[in-house]
Amino acid sequence: MNSSDEISDHDEASRNKPEASSSGILDEKSGAANKEDVMKRAAAKKLIERYFYQLTDGCGNPSCDNKFCASSGELKPLTPDEAAAQAIQLFSQEAKLCERHPNKIARKQDSIVNDKKSDGSPDICLSNSALPTNDIVVSNTDQNSRNSPKFNYAPVPTYLTEQSLYDIIDDCEANDSYSPLIRTLGEIFSSIENLSRSFLQNEANTPTEVTSTIENTGGIKSLNKEAVRSMEGEKDKDEDSCVEGSGNSVLPVDLPSVRRAFVALFKLKTSIFENALVNALVTLAGNLQMELPMRKERDSQDDIVNVLLIVFEIPALGSGDFLETALPAICRAAQWLPVEVQAKLARLWSSGVGRSSIRNILENLQQLITLRVIVTPFHRDFFVQDENVITSATKLMKILYYSNMLAGVLESPELRSEDMSGSTDSSYLASKVKSTPPPEPLAEELGIHVLDCRKPFLPFTEFYNELLSDTVEMDRDFANYKSELGKFSFMHYPFILTPATKTMGLYFDNRIRMYSERRISILQAVTGLPSQPYLRLKVRRDHIIDDALVELEMISMENPNDLKKQLVVEFEGEQGIDEGGVSKEFFQLVIEEIFNPDYAMFTVQPETQTVWFNPTSFESDAQFTLIGIVLGLAIYNNVILSVNFPMVLYRKLMGKRGSFEDLQDWNPVLYNSLKQLLEYSEPDVEEVFMQTFRISYQDVFGATINYDLKDKGDKIAVTQENKYEFVDFYANFLLNKSVEKQFHAFHKGFQMVVDESPLDLLFRPEEIELLICGSKNFDFDELENSTEYDGGYTSDTPIIKDFWSIVHALSIEDKRRLLQFTTGSDRVPIGGLSRLKLVIAKNGPDSDRLPTAHTCFNVLLLPEYSSKEKLKDRLVKAINYSKGFGML
Repeated sequence: MNSSDEISDHDEASRNKPEASSSGILDEKSGAANKEDVMKRAAAKKLIERYFYQLTDGCGNPSCDNKFCASSGELKPLTPDEAAAQAIQLFSQEAKLCERHPNKIARKQDSIVNDKKSDGSPDICLSNSALPTNDIVVSNTDQNSRNSPKFNYAPVPTYLTEQSLYDIIDDCEANDSYSPLIRTLGEIFSSIENLSRSFLQNEANTPTEVTSTIENTGGIKSLNKEAVRSMEGEKDKDEDSCVEGSGNSVLPVDLPSVRRAFVALFKLKTSIFENALVNALVTLAGNLQMELPMRKERDSQDDIVNVLLIVFEIPALGSGDFLETALPAICRAAQWLPVEVQAKLARLWSSGVGRSSIRNILENLQQLITLRVIVTPFHRDFFVQDENVITSATKLMKILYYSNMLAGVLESPELRSEDMSGSTDSSYLASKVKSTPPPEPLAEELGIHVLDCRKPFLPFTEFYNELLSDTVEMDRDFANYKSELGKFSFMHYPFILTPATKTMGLYFDNRIRMYSERRISILQAVTGLPSQPYLRLKVRRDHIIDDALVELEMISMENPNDLKKQLVVEFEGEQGIDEGGVSKEFFQLVIEEIFNPDYAMFTVQPETQTVWFNPTSFESDAQFTLIGIVLGLAIYNNVILSVNFPMVLYRKLMGKRGSFEDLQDWNPVLYNSLKQLLEYSEPDVEEVFMQTFRISYQDVFGATINYDLKDKGDKIAVTQENKYEFVDFYANFLLNKSVEKQFHAFHKGFQMVVDESPLDLLFRPEEIELLICGSKNFDFDELENSTEYDGGYTSDTPIIKDFWSIVHALSIEDKRRLLQFTTGSDRVPIGGLSRLKLVIAKNGPDSDRLPTAHTCFNVLLLPEYSSKEKLKDRLVKAINYSKGFGML
């Protein structure tokens, strides 16, 4: 007796003892057998169904050589009953099964199945997704009837399936009339109800005749175990793909079926059905826009989700009339979606099956926004924020933005719980409530934050729209952001703006705060109080750290709000008015001193040349606070710094604790070693790695310090069972615990300056690095193209041509020096060198003077030298001996 016979006998015994089953008196072995029985029955039904459709419809391959397939031409037409009986027989014989070609299936038993709605009215759907029964209304098997002028097309279905769409296309092609297709698309795609019922996942796919026959004949006895495992594995895989990354939300719509159906549809000439489909979508959008504000019930919301899932699978949505008419209408309607529906869409698009749509939908929305920016005549009374299509498409893109994160690699939200309250001497921060924007409703509904996303499904940069970013007037957008009238602002949708454009929004916020502090100071002067409209620092070059530390510490203790005033720096014993250039030099000198190895405040990672807090530093908290203040002041005063922190620092500044993955750019060698430990699958971890929960590191004097990650860590060996715990503890110690005191002081100083800034709203950690350090792209062609000329020079002046010829031939280091000389900083601003707006002005005729520069205004004063050689000599000398000289 084989295993299937045993299962059948057991099943028969169960039927003869209803009292035992009803009372639940089944031992564990019997319960397992019942479960296996159910699984095998389901698999058998699925397999027999495939045999049935192979016999009736064929596989679609015109050169098929399987004699049990309708596409081979060797099989005579079978009635449904004959096909069902033979399917069971083929199943028992484990006969050959063809691969299906759904877009080319030769249909021989197409039919219209007449079902009934709950109210008793007929519900006609052109489909053969269910096995034909005796309720056939019209048969299409007779080819002569197809060609007859008296042929009557079926009534328009009330919903679509993949198969029914194939059938309609076949009928239209056979009769050379596409009216049924046009009518069907118009009826289905214009109706929320009809479209929401289309292409649904259907668990009950097994024909009733086949099901009953299996039950009555015991055909499951012949089920092959390997086939069962194979089919059940495929089923599990499909289910997992629907759930993965979607918050356990199973797709209600069969997206693969939708995609195949649309592929078949768009193989036709689009001119046949485009107008009908576009008009239907416009009508659908109008219905959505009217009904969305009134839909509260969950079922109604599910209908909307189904509709949008199907609509955004249309391949041509980003071109032609779809792009110009249909997609704008859908976007306008979608802006009324409740947060719950937005969240459900985000989860479904991030699922295993849905995520492949993210790129196409994003590209379609980007094309729509770009098109509208190009064709819309914006003016002083009509800004880009007033264009409803652009704003509604941006709102829809936000759903996709969060879906893109859900579909990527996420870390635990618990890593966001960075508590800064433990920072030393944090009375200022404790006394102030940080001015944070209200949480994004969709992010809150999804329980996700951009900091949680270690790696998005698509790079975040693909969400930037450069043309839109260049068109947005950030002064107007910032005014909308601050307005309490609910006006649209792109600052609430920063993912679509380039970092350079967002920097302008931050600049306006900082300048308004500076002017506000200046007005307050003037009012104080009127009342007789001492007035100080600027943050003035007077420092000595040779004692710059000591002087800056003392002054900034006094200010932070007495009146921290003074840090939000415009910075004005004066070097003692030097003439010059600070219009920005002197401040840039001040920051550069402070940074050079702070990272001097003699101070031992930071250590340098040899592999990456990044700097990190020295966990054994003897410097006071005040000095780390000073560095945080300097970093905040640089952002606040729009100055780029020459610092080289690892990315984990910017994540920590945004409120995310360091984790194992942060070690990859912090210390690649250590990261790879720990990764090898995690990937090692053999049981002899203890013998191979010989690692305990005690680690070692060195202090500033090179002495070795031991640290136990757990109590008595030297007694606890790292094993297969605890290796993940070890890695987490190790990374947490290196990136968080060991530098907790230093980082808290640093963070305190940083927050003193930026605590009221929309920095967290606008920028991701990698964009914060760009904001502080500038771009790494030294494109001097870009600088040449953006440079302006004054005093008689033009781009065609011979000395200007010689100047650029010399500059392009300089080494990278000399190019940095040139930037330092002309702008006060050797860093490329965020957005590239074109953002510098360099001006080269004529400074008299030929002479022996060196070139000079107004770093505050990025102006290079260049005498008209008599030869290219003299120009090169004077320029190289100027840029190599410029510190403290030649810059005004």
